[in-house]
Amino acid sequence: MEAIQTPISKPSIRWPILPEDFILPDDPVENTDQPPLAAALRQPLTAFPELMENALIVSNFALCAEIDERIICKAPDWMYVKPVNPTGSNQPRRSYTPHTEGTVPQIVMEFLSATYGDEYSVEHTERVGKWYFYEQVIQVPYYVIFRPTTGRLEVYALESGRYSQQIPNEFGRYWMAGLDLYLAVWEGTHEGRTGYWLRWWNSLGHILPWSEERAEEERQRAEQAEALLEQERQKAQAIAARLRAMGIDPEQL
Repeated sequence: MEAIQTPISKPSIRWPILPEDFILPDDPVENTDQPPLAAALRQPLTAFPELMENALIVSNFALCAEIDERIICKAPDWMYVKPVNPTGSNQPRRSYTPHTEGTVPQIVMEFLSATYGDEYSVEHTERVGKWYFYEQVIQVPYYVIFRPTTGRLEVYALESGRYSQQIPNEFGRYWMAGLDLYLAVWEGTHEGRTGYWLRWWNSLGHILPWSEERAEEERQRAEQAEALLEQERQKAQAIAARLRAMGIDPEQL
């Protein structure tokens, strides 16, 4: 589903640091799937220092800009930015302003609940729709919209200043140039939730495992190594037994 494309006038956009006294909207997370989905996207990336260093990987976090002298903040359900400038203090980062605090986010994602919000909205006169904000103001290269209940995934890439819906490859995966990874839907159980998930694959087509999957892979490798060692021990014992039957002491060889 593409937003209705209408002529859009260019606003005045600036990138000021959010004032300390600015009150961020404290909207509740409407989609209960959002926290586990966001965590599941971030967790496998932690095994790759090149993806984590100087990166901001957050969910429901304020992404800000000043539009026609109004500070506007949107909170994507998932966002990846690299590189970002260090905060320079022990204070936690409470918002992110591109160009001033680092680069433009490579990817933003929205997880849709049963009721639509403004994920497709190009409104920008009174309220500012998310589609308009990500496309025309921030100009995020990739905008992902995912419906956890049905598994429907839409990926839009910024082409000539407008979002264009992308076509997946033969495996149903979308290439995300900002991370050099593929993104696709995976169905199964993780962290007590059974359903549709978003997961990463590398350029060779290998899925990036979650920590429990890595642990299981290590356990299976250890079991296989132990099984091979046991086979070698049994083989050596059989050879020694044959030698003794021939009157040869294997210890003397």
